[in-house]
Amino acid sequence: MRELNNQLALLNHHVGVRLSLRDVDLDCLDLIARHGPLSPGALARRVGLHPATMTGILDRLQRGGWIVRERDPEATDRRSVTVRALRERNAELYGLYAGMNASMDELCAGYDETQLDVIADFLRRAGEAGRRATDELSEG
Repeated sequence: MRELNNQLALLNHHVGVRLSLRDVDLDCLDLIARHGPLSPGALARRVGLHPATMTGILDRLQRGGWIVRERDPEATDRRSVTVRALRERNAELYGLYAGMNASMDELCAGYDETQLDVIADFLRRAGEAGRRATDELSEG
């Protein structure tokens, strides 16, 4: 797991360098794309960063054309905004992961459906364990 984590971190770092994004910017963009739209405060809590730090990250992502801030129509406070990833940049991002995606497709082709179900269950449960450990550390 540590080796996989290291290799994925290195891959993400190199993707970020190609796109002129810091590692934390790429992490935030991924969260916004997968779980958004999100408020800046909700994103800061998910990432474990101070809201002022999140403002700088969102400013960089918006200047780079990766996200847009929009007024939250459901909020009682008219100043509330949500952050949404701009889908038109996805092709550029996904293209940099094409090599890894092709390798993963090839790897998965060597397993049958039952084995893939077990692997998916393990990865899901490992992710949940990581989230719990992170939550415990962030509360303490």
